[in-house]
Formats: sequence, C-alpha cells, structure tokens
Amino acid sequence: MKKVGFIGAGNMGSAILKAVSKNEKFTAFATDHNLEKAKALKEETGCGILSNSEIAKICDYIFLGVKPYMLEDTIKSILPEINERKDSPVFVSMVCGLEIEKIVSWFGKDVQMIRIMPNTPVAIGEGMTVYTGNVSDDTEKEFLDMMKYSGVMSKLDEAHFDQATAVSGCGPAFVDLFVEALADGGVLTGLKRDDALKYAAQMVKGSADLILKSGKHPGKLKDEVCSPGGATIEGVRVLEESAFRGAVMDAVIAAFEKSRGMK
Repeated sequence: MKKVGFIGAGNMGSAILKAVSKNEKFTAFATDHNLEKAKALKEETGCGILSNSEIAKICDYIFLGVKPYMLEDTIKSILPEINERKDSPVFVSMVCGLEIEKIVSWFGKDVQMIRIMPNTPVAIGEGMTVYTGNVSDDTEKEFLDMMKYSGVMSKLDEAHFDQATAVSGCGPAFVDLFVEALADGGVLTGLKRDDALKYAAQMVKGSADLILKSGKHPGKLKDEVCSPGGATIEGVRVLEESAFRGAVMDAVIAAFEKSRGMK
C-alpha cells in the first residue's frame, strides 16, 4: 500500500486528502503543523498524523500545499530526509503560480514532480483538476488511479496553468458568490433562507450537469429558457445592463494576472 503525505493540509490539501483517503490502495498522512486541523482530518478520514520530516522519510507521494512564499524554505527543511532516501518519492505541487522547473531547482537535484491545480469540490468527488509532470507513464497512471475519487482529471501543458487556475481553480468562489446572491434575491422576494439556498444551489448543479451532458452551448440553453416576453428574459436584460458577463470575464482576467504574477 502506497503512502501519501500532505505537507500543508489547508482547505485544498484537506479536500484532496479526503479524496485520496477513499482509495483503499493508498494510506494518507497529514502534517502536524496545525494539530487541531490534523486531528479533525484524522477523525473524519482515518489518516495518520506525521511531522514534515517523517512524511519526507516514508511517503511515496508527497503533496506540497503550502503558500508560494513558504515553499522554498519548506523544501529546504526536508532535504536532509529526502537526500538520505534510497528511493525517489513523487512530489505533487498544488502551489499556485510556481512552475515545476523552479520548484525542482530548490531540491538541488532532479526529482519526480507532478503539478496540479485542483478545486475544492474534489472533497466530494466532483472536482476539476488539471495536471502535468515530469514522471513516467506508469507513475502518471498510478497517480490518476490515486486521484480517481477526486473528480475529473485533465492533462494540460504548463503554459496554460494560470488560465486554468483562473477558471476552474478560482471559479468555485465566483459560483459561491452567485449562489449567495441568488439566495439573497429569493429572501428579498419572500423565500425562507434555507429554501432559497437549496433552490439556488441545486439549480446551479443541475444547470452545470445539463451543459456537460447535453453538449449544447450555454447560450443555446439560455435561449431555451427565455420565453418571449417572459420573466427569465427580463432577468437576463437586467444582468446585461449590469455588465454581468463582462464582470465575470474581468474576474477571470484579474485572477489569471494575479496567478501569473506569483512566479
């Protein structure tokens, strides 16, 4: 059974750990940096709790999920344990904005590395994760098997990672804002808060599934809902007057530029 360690089990790291923990072929370990969070993860998933150095000593896959400005120091802190190993662990970086070549240079030697950009729905098996790496075909296959309970995996050239980050990585926050705003509108018009949130969230879930399963362009699906002189087209008119699509595009561009600037 392969051992998978998470150095930096924040929101994203915890989400992936939950997905990996569902796979009986792998044993997951969380870092003890935030002991309360690690204990909560252990209670929920059954994962082990280890120090960074212990993870570096024994794990076959090591997820790096710290903040970009912390990564170099984190790598240097575990180098003694890594250099003592006879085997070569596979490192998986989920750090925004840092390319494989840059991260590998901090090890001072060639290491196997996979770079991913997931999103938080991986915790429930509905994530969208792009990945790339310098690993063998067999290792890539094993990695994809490890991540099979996380959702959709899509191989992407590293030159487009910042774009993917802006769309699928940051996108859940944009959708959360949209759902919250829909629910607020429902409350304003007389719905109970719990009902409004349920209606809005299920609507977004169903609409996304319809786009994926029907293969229809979202503009076509929008047109199918808009009856002549109806309530939906009136709402669309108000959104267009408020530059809704332009605001969303601007949000993606801003996230992309921020991600690109982290290099």
